[in-house]
Amino acid sequence: MIYRAFFWLVLQRIDAGKAHDLAIAAMRVASRVPGLVGFVNRLLRPSPALRMRAFGLEFRSPLGLAAGVDKNAAAFDLIGALGFGAVEVGTATNLPQGPNPGKIVWRLPKQRAILNWMGFPNEGAEAQAQRLAGRHLHDYVLGANVGKSRAVELDGDVVGDYRAAARRLAPFVQYLALNVSSPNTAGLRSMQTTEHLRALVQGVRAELAEQGQPLPVLVKIAPDLSDEELVAIADAAKEIEVDGIIATNTTVDYDRLPECREQIARLGGKGGVSGRPLKQRSLEVLRLLHSHAPDLTLVSVGGIETAEDAWQRILAGATLVQAYTAFVYGGPLWPHHLNRGLARLLKESPWNSLEEAVGAKLSR
Repeated sequence: MIYRAFFWLVLQRIDAGKAHDLAIAAMRVASRVPGLVGFVNRLLRPSPALRMRAFGLEFRSPLGLAAGVDKNAAAFDLIGALGFGAVEVGTATNLPQGPNPGKIVWRLPKQRAILNWMGFPNEGAEAQAQRLAGRHLHDYVLGANVGKSRAVELDGDVVGDYRAAARRLAPFVQYLALNVSSPNTAGLRSMQTTEHLRALVQGVRAELAEQGQPLPVLVKIAPDLSDEELVAIADAAKEIEVDGIIATNTTVDYDRLPECREQIARLGGKGGVSGRPLKQRSLEVLRLLHSHAPDLTLVSVGGIETAEDAWQRILAGATLVQAYTAFVYGGPLWPHHLNRGLARLLKESPWNSLEEAVGAKLSR
């Protein structure tokens, strides 16, 4: 309630991008206060009942923070302490780069959505690796989301670009997510074909093997693919033994978002929409992928706001879930509240663990 009032009375009056930067800076400073991160972590630690195993790792909760919040790996320890089972930093690119030109992020509060045209602004994989090396808290999973550097052309050494970023980040994280689905980097989504994914995943895996860092490798895909394309990606993921698929990134299919189109046009905005308007399509994609490839480990993201939302994703086949926009609107205690609700739903269910509930498709 306090955060909600603060959001509407204060944050709403600040540019969305500046507010985000201020929040990350504040958390970065706070995380340096001796003992604070550990205290918050003990206070907000999820129930042991929420533990989940995925791609060889143990997560204290299935709820993870999606990439895009801690773009420069600046505040991950304190964010993790808020109750997340995983924090995915980035998106990191091998080469440092600024944002796309002009305004890059807009709030759509009535729709509980965010529109972003960021384009992977970050200080580069090397700078992020230096920060990740200083990690203190170890009972949440830390992952890194890796994307293509803008300076590298699609017909250039894209695989080498991803490999270089992976080489820098791998020693400090527990999994890598390859982002081939952001709508804000020109041509990036063309890499979601079977041929491109095979070359990319094999290249990154070869790099990790050379470095002695055999981490799980996941691929993050878009919601705007056709069902046929999604099935092809699922087949490719099984063939090249991808450790998991993160579904989905933001959407640029405004035709699916009648509640947002007018406001986006009025704001003069562009880019990908995240949050509540993405909920239905993200769930559809999850169900399709799980029904076609039930053995694939799926991480569902897009429009997850409540414990019930997370529960439905697990029943539909998600082993893990991620959130971004709901955390922005919900505030620092939001992950704690969702974890408590999820533990209650599990207790009321016929299953003894979340792992048993994955893919059960029970409609509450």
